[in-house]
Amino acid sequence: MILYFFFLPKIAMMDDFYMITQEDLEDIKESISTQDLPTAVNTIKEFLEKQDHVELNVGVTGESGSGKSTFVNAFRGLGDEDEGSAQTGPVETTMEPEAYFHPKYKNVKVWDLPGIGTPNFKADEYLKLVEFERYDFFIIIASDRFRECHTQLAKEIMRMGKTFYFVRSKIDSSIDAEKKSKKKSFDQKKTLDIIREDCENGLRKIGIEDPIVFLISNFELGNYDLNLLQERMEQELPQHKRRVLMLALPNITLEINEKKKKALEENIGKVALLSALVASVPIPGLSVIADLAIVTREIETYYSTFGLDDPSLQKLCERSGKTIEEFKSLMKSPLSGGINPASILSLAGAASLVVAENTVEYAVSLVPLLGTLVAGGMSYMTVSTMLKRALNDIAEDARNVLMASVQTEV
Repeated sequence: MILYFFFLPKIAMMDDFYMITQEDLEDIKESISTQDLPTAVNTIKEFLEKQDHVELNVGVTGESGSGKSTFVNAFRGLGDEDEGSAQTGPVETTMEPEAYFHPKYKNVKVWDLPGIGTPNFKADEYLKLVEFERYDFFIIIASDRFRECHTQLAKEIMRMGKTFYFVRSKIDSSIDAEKKSKKKSFDQKKTLDIIREDCENGLRKIGIEDPIVFLISNFELGNYDLNLLQERMEQELPQHKRRVLMLALPNITLEINEKKKKALEENIGKVALLSALVASVPIPGLSVIADLAIVTREIETYYSTFGLDDPSLQKLCERSGKTIEEFKSLMKSPLSGGINPASILSLAGAASLVVAENTVEYAVSLVPLLGTLVAGGMSYMTVSTMLKRALNDIAEDARNVLMASVQTEV
């Protein structure tokens, strides 16, 4: 089994493998060195499963009628009338903190918190009521100017060591009103700058130093400051939660599309290593069956994450007025006709050409170590190549679908 000690460090040096720690690697190598290959395989499987169960809890708060429930829905890619959406209305409908699960990622919960701004509002008591410890960050929403209740809450959140973001909602309504009043002289960028500056100046006057306000339309979430908001959240979240955030965000901007792709790329090395370890088990046919299962699972994740699965496309059709057939006509991936053994093997055929070129010289240089090592090495390279090609194709399809839907809505 000493062959594996040569193989694993080579993989460990690859850029897309950094999320598995050195301690994890030592555990895997220790399992292999004691001839306990099933334990090594399980170590990788458990790692992949654990990252899919990392929880993200987002607390959304603000005054009654500010649009917080609609934001809860939009953040999860839902409309106010969709199944599983938070109840909305002109008066406060949330009396207790209520968790709404992401429709695709059950480890992501967006909490609709009771409204603030009542005459007897006290920030410290409010945070105890909503159990502030469970949230990774807070979104503080105002549909007009921020008031003292918002700053009281922000200061108390800071005092307790949590993160918050000021969001000015209903920007679409403000833009429409300005268009009607200014008509020919209307300048959208100038209007947005004025709204942002007014909000930030207002916050300074009531005690917030260096405030940052994000302008958001819950009904046009991809417009305005969504990219700036997600960048700030991403920077301030712990590394293991950034991936969860990026996968959970609705795929509604080109920037988010690209970041989803990068987040998924980080897993390819780990998934390929799992394949390589399985390939080293001397059971005829096991590697082929395992590789098909591993690759299928990852590609299904890609489609779901980018919103190219049929339920997601159907929702997009309802918003854009296009048909599923129109969107699917823009999808050029070999997998767009369905994820099945035939379409996956077409990826394998393309991958084998790359692997053949890259493996021959490598294998020849290791003649004394042929056997399970080369089987594992070839499986690693094949699965890596297949998944990278599939991800590139699917991300490009998602980009084309997104561009077409935006053009329709405009």
